[in-house]
Amino acid sequence: MTDRETVAVYDARAGDYAKLDPSDTPSETLATFIAALPTHARVLDLGCGPGTSARHMARAGCMVDALDASAEMIALASAIEGVKAQLASFDDISGTAIYDGVWANFSLLHAARSDMRKHLTAIHTALKSGGLFHIAVKEGIGEGRDALGRHYTYYTEPDLTALLQTAGFSVGPYRRGRDKGLSGTDDNWISVTAHA
Repeated sequence: MTDRETVAVYDARAGDYAKLDPSDTPSETLATFIAALPTHARVLDLGCGPGTSARHMARAGCMVDALDASAEMIALASAIEGVKAQLASFDDISGTAIYDGVWANFSLLHAARSDMRKHLTAIHTALKSGGLFHIAVKEGIGEGRDALGRHYTYYTEPDLTALLQTAGFSVGPYRRGRDKGLSGTDDNWISVTAHA
């Protein structure tokens, strides 16, 4: 289920969020993800926000489906050439073996922990055999809200690995970092690219 308070924050702050990453070049993680995809790959940008990552993937020749629960974020993503943006929640993930890659960059951390298993299973089903799945989350334990009211579920590396493996993924090496987000706080994060 989509957390309405979280979506309301993103609707109100879509423009501010878009300014967090104004770069004309993809991050090293995204560039590596794109390079590992086949030519003209079909990719799902899950929780696409303003379409920053989707824009880089489209410029690289990918066919990009972008989903987000925030209407204001979808309005921004829809303006990007080559990006098919659609208002949808994590519960709307569907299809069988249709994507070469799924990019969930700091989006699934807004889902309730109790829903994560079903979301990962749906993603695995939507990916082609051997397809790539990138996920980034904030590192920690428990669930809670930040200063802006957004709901977060925090994960440790063992927790996330167990969930991914249960869903059928082969898990690659983790990356770690610490960054300042929309709320202004510095937070630790982990990300990983898994294979279907």
